[in-house]
Amino acid sequence: MKNILLKPIMVCGTALLLSACTSGTKNTTAADSSKTDSMQMASLKPAGPAPEWGKTIKPEMQVVIEKLSSYGDKPLETLSAADARKNHTPTDAVMDLIKQNNMVVPVAKVDTIGRDIDANGGKIHLRIYTPKAGNGPYPIIVYYHGGGFVIANIDVYDASAQALAEQVGAIVISVAYRLAPENKFPTAHNDAFTAYEWAIKNAVDLKADPAKIAVAGESAGGNLAANVSIMARNKHIMLPVHEVLIYPIAQADMNTKSYNMYANAKPLNKAMMNWFTEKYLNSMIEAQDSRISLINADLKGLPPTTIITAEIDPLHDDGVMLADKLKAAGVKVDSKNYEGVTHEFFGMALLVPEAKAAQAYAAEQLKAAFK
Repeated sequence: MKNILLKPIMVCGTALLLSACTSGTKNTTAADSSKTDSMQMASLKPAGPAPEWGKTIKPEMQVVIEKLSSYGDKPLETLSAADARKNHTPTDAVMDLIKQNNMVVPVAKVDTIGRDIDANGGKIHLRIYTPKAGNGPYPIIVYYHGGGFVIANIDVYDASAQALAEQVGAIVISVAYRLAPENKFPTAHNDAFTAYEWAIKNAVDLKADPAKIAVAGESAGGNLAANVSIMARNKHIMLPVHEVLIYPIAQADMNTKSYNMYANAKPLNKAMMNWFTEKYLNSMIEAQDSRISLINADLKGLPPTTIITAEIDPLHDDGVMLADKLKAAGVKVDSKNYEGVTHEFFGMALLVPEAKAAQAYAAEQLKAAFK
């Protein structure tokens, strides 16, 4: 899980970001950019053998994990939330590898603005990504970052939000919901829905089409995105046309096959998931609440859903179980598992081929839903 505030590095007047879009220079074709990406990825070689917890790990993914391990941070589950947020993140590792390897970073194809909105008892910050191309009205994706409801922020997950905006041609609203333990369950869930309602009400002012709105999220954010759809159904307001759930937290049993197989994985392990749960919930019995254990929720009538999972991830089985439950409830589900990669791979498209493929898959699903 990613966890500190990053200051974007400026390259050619734009923030250094990791989405796999093509360069903005006139002489660079998509084929040229893809070739460059492949050459850059091919230059990344692991320093050591595959870790015991991930013998099938892909070389590029292993390079990121090796870099993350090199920082020597204390295990997150041994720290306070405040100290855990100071640990290095997978995004730090990716950015440092980019700098070390003098890699070419595409110019951003989006503009961003910040907006603070009222929430129950406080404020929520939004970052709004608007494509530079076209005049709208654009579709909207409301995006929720990961971090176990405790760590990370919209800066750490900037690459994912930018990639979706660029590849779908949509306005992306990235939501900085309030974190635990300062804000206990169900604060993040309520904040997530507040942001969704705001997006619907303010779509026209954003040059967006209020009839074309989707939700997406990673890890804890995947859980939040699914809950937004459930709350919209229950409150009889407009449902998202689609939801993209990337390795979502979907149930409370930490003895699934993937939890046990990848109990010591990086960047997410079983001990960390227990730590996140303790920090967010008022009591551990709340883990059975259907907002946390989505597989126990009423899933009927939810929008078509795309689920992305990573092989080397304690949460792999959560995604599979949720897909099965959604299908049983009559929901249209498309899903893909990406072999040889870990939790948090989705935003690493400039380094990890599977991330580039997963972003393209998510974008295709969303574009089809918006037609």
